[in-house]
Amino acid sequence: MATTSQPAVAQTGMLIRKPAAEVFNAFIDPAVTTHFWFTRSTGKLEKGKEVIWSWEMYNVASAVQTVDIVPNSRIEVRWFDGFDMKAGDPGTRENATRVLWTFTPHGDNATFVEVVNDGFSGDAATVCQKALDSNGGFCWVLAGLKAYLEHQLELNLVGDRFPTGK
Repeated sequence: MATTSQPAVAQTGMLIRKPAAEVFNAFIDPAVTTHFWFTRSTGKLEKGKEVIWSWEMYNVASAVQTVDIVPNSRIEVRWFDGFDMKAGDPGTRENATRVLWTFTPHGDNATFVEVVNDGFSGDAATVCQKALDSNGGFCWVLAGLKAYLEHQLELNLVGDRFPTGK
């Protein structure tokens, strides 16, 4: 199958009615993030550091390397292919995509969060499917974030997306 030279980009955004510092922290600090996205992390996001994010309901984990952090404004990571948690971390870091979150204040008490995920690899069909899956996933993440920060509701959207596993 042919590879594609056309970049596929997943991009979505959502207005969260909370200050930028609080919304930004929700992605930095796993004590908050685990209420709306992954179930476990080996630590907070810090520039130049790697963490492992786990989705225990799917038995999957991924290594994430933080490329850049601008407090309350921007987070950029390299997100590597997931691995089966039962098999353990293979230690290899292949097929990274870039994920960029930007946080734009809207007044004092609202923030527009935009997520861009790019750098997908594979043949044209695979790249397209990865971008579509990523876009859908980040839509669920932002909806869960909104419910949690604005209304203190844990909707379990990510876990409920594939109730019998993926």
